[in-house]
Formats: sequence, structure tokens, C-alpha cells
Amino acid sequence: MVNINIICVGKIKEKYIKMGMEEFLKRMNLYAKVKIVELKEDGNDSDRERSIERESSEIIKMAEKHKGFNVLLDIGGKKLSSEEMAKEIEKITVRGMSTINFIIGGSYGVSDEVRRISGLRLSFSDMTFPHQLMRLILLEQVYRWFSILGNSKYHK
Repeated sequence: MVNINIICVGKIKEKYIKMGMEEFLKRMNLYAKVKIVELKEDGNDSDRERSIERESSEIIKMAEKHKGFNVLLDIGGKKLSSEEMAKEIEKITVRGMSTINFIIGGSYGVSDEVRRISGLRLSFSDMTFPHQLMRLILLEQVYRWFSILGNSKYHK
């Protein structure tokens, strides 16, 4: 079974996002073990670079703890269709990686070091999404990717 870690900065506050996430986490039990790793948000408006460094340092620690293939959600990353990303997941697991870490940085972004430790930088869109909502979108897509790989009706 594949282990999926979603390493993210900050906590979910909105109830409707929590409910949506719970639904996809429940569905994912068929395909993978999913863990949400929430890191403390620094959010220091007066020193954004310092916030990025602090949050990025914690992201790197968690990625190292959960040794696996790191996928950074990054607006400047590669754009893939759901089918293409499902194939990427398959390639990752065929290469023997049983853990995939999806990384969602804080509102100010991540350090270059986080980009360097990422085997794939993935962009969902040129648009900017709230980080909390992005977690729900990511969980839905992870479920979709595994549904594609499992030939489930969900994707159709």
C-alpha cells in the first residue's frame, strides 16, 4: 500500500473544507494510507523571508522524516492532466517508492531548498487558490489519480 503524506503549513479553519477533506480521506482508504501533516504557520508580515525560511525548514524536516518522493505544489511547476499525473504516480511507485509527500507551502511560498528536494514541482493552475482550499482540491485529485489507476468509475 502506498503512503501519502500531505505536508502543509497552517490549520484548516472552515468546516466545509474539513468535511470535504474527511470524505476524500475516507475514500482513499481503498488505495493508500493518507496522513495530513500540519506545520505551524509563521506568518510574520514584517519579515516574509524569515517566515519562508522558518516554514521551509519545518517542511524539510518533515519530508526527511517521511522519506519518500516529494511533490511540491508550485504555481511555477509542471502542468499535468489528471491522467498524466496518475501515470506519474504509477512511475513513482514502480520505481519502488512507497511514500509520496505532497508539499503545500505557506502563503509566502517556500525556499529554494524545498524546491531542490522536490522530485516534481506540480502546478494545478496559473490561478492562486487559498492554501486551505488547495488541500481539499489536492485530496480530490489524489483520489482521482488512484481511481484512474484502479479503473474506477469515479473519473469517468
